[in-house]
Amino acid sequence: MPERSLLRAALFIVACEFLFASMGAAAKAAASELPNEMLVFGRNLFGLLLLAPLLLHQGIDSLRTGVFRLHLLRAAAGVGGMYCLFYAFAQLSLANGMLLKMTAPIFMPLIAWLWLAEAAAPLAILAVPVGLAGVWLVLQPEAGGVDHAALVGVAGGALAALAKVTVRRLTRSEPATRVVFYYSVLATLVAAVPLAWAWVSPSPRGWALLVLLGFCGVAGQWLLTRGYACAPAARVGPFTYVSVLFAAGYGYLLWGETLNLAFVAGALLIACSGLLALYARARPLRAATASA
Repeated sequence: MPERSLLRAALFIVACEFLFASMGAAAKAAASELPNEMLVFGRNLFGLLLLAPLLLHQGIDSLRTGVFRLHLLRAAAGVGGMYCLFYAFAQLSLANGMLLKMTAPIFMPLIAWLWLAEAAAPLAILAVPVGLAGVWLVLQPEAGGVDHAALVGVAGGALAALAKVTVRRLTRSEPATRVVFYYSVLATLVAAVPLAWAWVSPSPRGWALLVLLGFCGVAGQWLLTRGYACAPAARVGPFTYVSVLFAAGYGYLLWGETLNLAFVAGALLIACSGLLALYARARPLRAATASA
């Protein structure tokens, strides 16, 4: 692989993770005046509005699908994960919340094995206990009892993993534009339901933060796609963990949050777990390519 392509991919991924950390900071800031239901709805609504011109340009015929139930499952898992993670951002330090978001690769091999019957490579199996050990270090209580907000954050990582495995299943028959369209529309509709009892009129600051949530989420996803188009996931995967550093910077500057040794050790184990899972996926692909 040309080094220039790898550098370009790394820049895309780092920029993407900066936007995801910014989204987390916006969610944490907005949580001081808006309920979680408003944050999730705003993220999806303004994301949909930003994507609408591109999606409509493809034409109605390109949106016909025979697997609507899978699109609905992906939207439900994505919105559920968003609820969990935004709650974790509000209740925990921003770096902790962002790190729990990065636990999705720990759960993906298990979900893919149970649902898609994908054989788990030995490295992927090893990644699970390594990642769980890292999660335990991050959640290690200082005075007895694990913080329930941290457990919600782990659940958010598991739901995010389910959403990603669903996308993998969808790509067997669905083009990327159709997947993005149905997720954007269905996620917005699903997120709108709780507003019947949870609506709060945002202040001008609240509206600005909701728009920022939508922009950072959509722009981050676009940069992530561009990054993985330039280089294999196993080569650029390590750069995704830079979001924890950006989140730690936001947390320190805006809320005076600091990190302890247990967090650093747990973060390293979770990063190693994610990289093991990525490398386990890359090896079968390289073997298949060499055989062909």
